Amino acid sequence: MNKVSWSGGTIGDQNGRCFIVAEAGTAHRGDKEKAYALADAAKRAGADCVKFQIVFADEIVHPAAGSIPLPGGDVPIYQQFKQLEKDFDFYEDIQKYCSTKGILFLCSVFGEKSASLYQRLQPWAVKIASPELNHYPLLEQVSGWHCPVLLSTGVSTLEDIKKALVVVKKNVLLFHCITSYPAREEEYNIRVVSKLRSIFGIPVGVSDHSNDPLLVPGCAVLENAAAIEKHLTLSRKNSGLDDPIALEETDFKTMVEGIRYLESMEPAAARHFLNQRYGEQRVEAVMGTGEKHLAPGEAANYTTTKRSIMAISDIQAGELILPQNIALLRSEKNIAPGLSPDNFKHIIGKRAQKKIHSGKGIDWEDIVS
Repeated sequence: MNKVSWSGGTIGDQNGRCFIVAEAGTAHRGDKEKAYALADAAKRAGADCVKFQIVFADEIVHPAAGSIPLPGGDVPIYQQFKQLEKDFDFYEDIQKYCSTKGILFLCSVFGEKSASLYQRLQPWAVKIASPELNHYPLLEQVSGWHCPVLLSTGVSTLEDIKKALVVVKKNVLLFHCITSYPAREEEYNIRVVSKLRSIFGIPVGVSDHSNDPLLVPGCAVLENAAAIEKHLTLSRKNSGLDDPIALEETDFKTMVEGIRYLESMEPAAARHFLNQRYGEQRVEAVMGTGEKHLAPGEAANYTTTKRSIMAISDIQAGELILPQNIALLRSEKNIAPGLSPDNFKHIIGKRAQKKIHSGKGIDWEDIVS
């Protein structure tokens, strides 16, 4: 199996240990001391890496996106992202802290601004979340960094993955996941790990958004997953976007120890262990068919979670559509999605057929043919 490599090592050796990522995300809520505490918790729990998110609201959603339903309740998503915006020094300090603690620092980026900030930190790798799988300008930007690109594939089809890999051609690790919070363990279809590895010839891991600490990660070990990512929080009672579905340190450590224990076994013994713990029928349901498809919990969000072309200012009838008045954004629940990002370059310089209001997904009917 191919590997992703950087100056400090590799991920993807089937004879080695699974690489474990503690997804701290924005659980720090903008507090640097909490970010340090998350790094400490990840290190104590046995993670190889702690991952944060560099958030700038305008790169992700339009102010008109409204509220989205999350396990902690409905959240005004643009305002939440706006409150989480931090400067370069914030992330540089966290990176330095992680270095002193002996744990790798990693970030997800969501657009040109966050990617440019992260690049200044000379990262060992970069993470791209599932909704950005079709953000082709972002993929093109990070593909030139000469470091591993860790690419999540939730709420996607095989064709979506193929298109992304046309842009990011080398040193890629795919994360199979279900873009649902929390995701049902039985929808994870873990045999897709081997399927994707076979099709694309690159390492494949699992990003797990389910509640159980070990069921999905344990099944991922059975499929020789190169990496496992799971959310980490200081407390599930906190108000962070992902805190209600994240693992606290004790449970995260249980997961890591379980993964390492399963890795020490022969495959048949590891499967027997999981069957004894969860029941053979449930484990087999989690393993799934191996055919890549949208999981029931994410299928309804396919077009709204992914990026599409949206107006970011009012465009008058007859006005030219230009890069400064459109963007690739997640539409979420309150806005109908626009054209696929494939069409971004094709509509530049076209004229608006009618007034296009800021926050509207742009469709062909909006454009003079």
